[in-house]
Amino acid sequence: MDRIDAMAALLEVVRSGSFSAAARQLGQPTTSLTRRITELEGRLGARLLTRTTRSVTLTDAGAVYVAAARRIVEDVEEAERAVAGEYLEPRGELVVTAPAMFGRIHVVPIVAAFLAAYPKIDIRLLLTDAVLPLAETRVDVAIRIGDMPDTSLIARKVGGMRIVICGSDACLERYGTPSVPQDLTALPTIAVGPAGQRQLWRFAAEAKRDVQLVPIAPRLSVTTTDAAVEAAVLGVGLTQQRLYQVADRLASGALTLCLQPFEVDPAPVHVLHLPGNHLPLKARRFLDFAVPRLRDGLKRLEALG
Repeated sequence: MDRIDAMAALLEVVRSGSFSAAARQLGQPTTSLTRRITELEGRLGARLLTRTTRSVTLTDAGAVYVAAARRIVEDVEEAERAVAGEYLEPRGELVVTAPAMFGRIHVVPIVAAFLAAYPKIDIRLLLTDAVLPLAETRVDVAIRIGDMPDTSLIARKVGGMRIVICGSDACLERYGTPSVPQDLTALPTIAVGPAGQRQLWRFAAEAKRDVQLVPIAPRLSVTTTDAAVEAAVLGVGLTQQRLYQVADRLASGALTLCLQPFEVDPAPVHVLHLPGNHLPLKARRFLDFAVPRLRDGLKRLEALG
């Protein structure tokens, strides 16, 4: 049994969360994968995983072993990339993740242009609002909106993203335009979330030093941002969204901004990657290509307000 292959198989089981999912990813029978991990545990003389019918979790010994195995496998893969010339010529698969709607609007065009410029690089683009752990999911580059809880990552700030209030002209004419955030309590609103659940919308206080929370009882609750924006265009009520989520409707005049003086500070937008002395050339090329284009796109977006 090859030790490196066994380590890589164990890492895939941990990443996938089950033997069956890992086996599908690795393209081998579940029984074969289970046997490999059992043999690994037998050689080590320690149980690495706690198995249930639905999932697997690491034991204390497993957590220690996986941390070391991840470093070893990454070092081997890095050596293979170096020998294969990946540090001399950009090629191979690049894994990029971004928020779903932001990625569709702002990242897909950049990816398309990058692929045209670098024909030997393939990209797997993961558009999800979940915050994926880069090492465990083998993500090369992540684009994220919001504060940075993981300070171990290398971050390049590309701009900020405003959170705005908007509504259709028909809605504002019928119900009135809010002058202060508290006016929203008497106006119809649209929120993304469970039906009947009150929400707290965040605004800056007039001095811009504090945040005020305004309780909202939405007239309409929906499960997706797209639905909330469409309902706002149809005049159902006002909605609070990130600027990129309503930018096209603002540009067309279908929606109008309200309460701009009370907007909280824009959420930072970062491009992230794992630390390391030998960032693959394909990732460096993508960073050099994507970062200035994202900055330009966010500047153009800011001009809408």
